[in-house]
Amino acid sequence: MNILLTSVGRRTYMVNYFKDALQGKGLVHAANSVETYAMKIADQSVLTPLIYDGDYIDFLLDYCLKYKINAVISLFDIDLPVLSKNKHKFIENNISVIVSDIEFIQICNDKWLTHNFLVDNGFNVPTSFLSVTDVIKALDNNKINFPLIIKPRWGMGSIGIFEADDKEELLVLYKKTLNSIKNSYLKYESTQELDKSIIIQEKLLGDEYGLDVFNDLNGDFLTCVPKKKLAMRAGETDSAEIIENNELTKIGKKISQLSKHIGNLDVDCFYVDNRFYILEMNCRFGGQYPFSHMAGVNFPKALLQLIQKEKVEETFLKANSGTIGIKDLVPVKIN
Repeated sequence: MNILLTSVGRRTYMVNYFKDALQGKGLVHAANSVETYAMKIADQSVLTPLIYDGDYIDFLLDYCLKYKINAVISLFDIDLPVLSKNKHKFIENNISVIVSDIEFIQICNDKWLTHNFLVDNGFNVPTSFLSVTDVIKALDNNKINFPLIIKPRWGMGSIGIFEADDKEELLVLYKKTLNSIKNSYLKYESTQELDKSIIIQEKLLGDEYGLDVFNDLNGDFLTCVPKKKLAMRAGETDSAEIIENNELTKIGKKISQLSKHIGNLDVDCFYVDNRFYILEMNCRFGGQYPFSHMAGVNFPKALLQLIQKEKVEETFLKANSGTIGIKDLVPVKIN
């Protein structure tokens, strides 16, 4: 079996996880629009057009047919809707695309839709706004307080995220976030609603938690791995401890049943005033997955079994609570 990881970026660990999962019975191909080290350690790699290029899907499909790729898995939010919309082209050629339905992907990628989805389904969320005017009214009426988080509505990582402590900062940092959007790849998602491309939220002051919620290829729940985040770096989990928490597991299972997502769903949570709040969801392997993997789960192996229509081994779904992991920065020589 041959796997293609698209928009692989710097997720070298995901390349290694899939190489280990295949155990020499197939190759891991890595694709990206710019050269990265993750491509160097893959069995084979390819530079692709940009995701929004009109030739992107045809390029991927041609590559898959040429190298007998059996399944495509994306590691980047912006890639997901493009693949989902064109999933049928790959299926017609007997190539699996491990991606959720476009409707739920859009909910995850759009933080305002995320907020509305969570509110509609009874989850706790931070108070959120799409306009500075509404925020100022809420501040004047004591319905929200500083500090506030300003970030791109269609954003990821740490691009354009700022914290405002007063009205003056709110206005200045709002403009700064807008400039960040206009000058980065986030502009592609935000073009149609540039005046509503920023979300402003109350800052949740509490401990951070995360979930890896894993569904099968029919969108049915298989497992949920809760973790307490011990450190963050540039918007990504830097250190975490795997825990057992029935309330978080119930939250994960409820989201699974509502979304019917495919594969892994990355969920960010906070614990504030004895209640769990949900901040964001990413419909893919996220930056917190390595901590689940360190604790004994093996979603890449589980996915391979699902793709081959085999029953998933229970050991691939069970995490050892108490496992603590930390990420490291390792310089590499590539020439």
